[in-house]
Amino acid sequence: MVTAQAFVAEHTIISHPALVPEIALHLASEITPIWQATEAWLDARGIAPPFWAFAWPGSIALARLILDGAVAVAGLRVLDFAAGCGLAGIAASQAGAALVEACEIDPLAVAAMGLNAAHNGVQLHPLLQDMVGEPCRWDVILAGDVCYEAPMARHITPWLRAMAGQGARVLMADPGRAYFSSERVREVGRMAVPTTRELEDRDAREVVIVEMLP
Repeated sequence: MVTAQAFVAEHTIISHPALVPEIALHLASEITPIWQATEAWLDARGIAPPFWAFAWPGSIALARLILDGAVAVAGLRVLDFAAGCGLAGIAASQAGAALVEACEIDPLAVAAMGLNAAHNGVQLHPLLQDMVGEPCRWDVILAGDVCYEAPMARHITPWLRAMAGQGARVLMADPGRAYFSSERVREVGRMAVPTTRELEDRDAREVVIVEMLP
């Protein structure tokens, strides 16, 4: 049986996401082949679509802010929440975070994160786990592009706000998804991120980066 790591390596190419040339990732070169290739994997294992195979605008914006020093992570404990390919977490590790954990509920995403961290020569701890409900053990929590479905937003928002109440700096980066709430947040920046028509309905997304308030 093909391992998750082998599957990721076979169906992606090493690419540099828009605005973040410092980081190289295993990404899909075209949307249709990776979606078709994962159908058998999905049927056999009940795994989500391959969102991990793309660098989404929210994670790109967080990674850029971290690498530019606009978001301080040096010496801190960081969680890249619903991390996808692990882009924001890898940026945090490159910027000197003391510990970076990156969680996902998709085994292929966890495999991709491990391969991506190794390719960039950084320490990243991928976790195959829904972290919602866990007590806070981080200084900074990064959540890029996580409000794309109503059930997801309802599931994660109360926990992320609770983490802010327990002392974590919770940063969300949203490119205009329907279920993102601007209540009880403080805007810390905006960024125009180039996108592909294979994934979005436009050539660029304006990403708003906010800090959640307790």
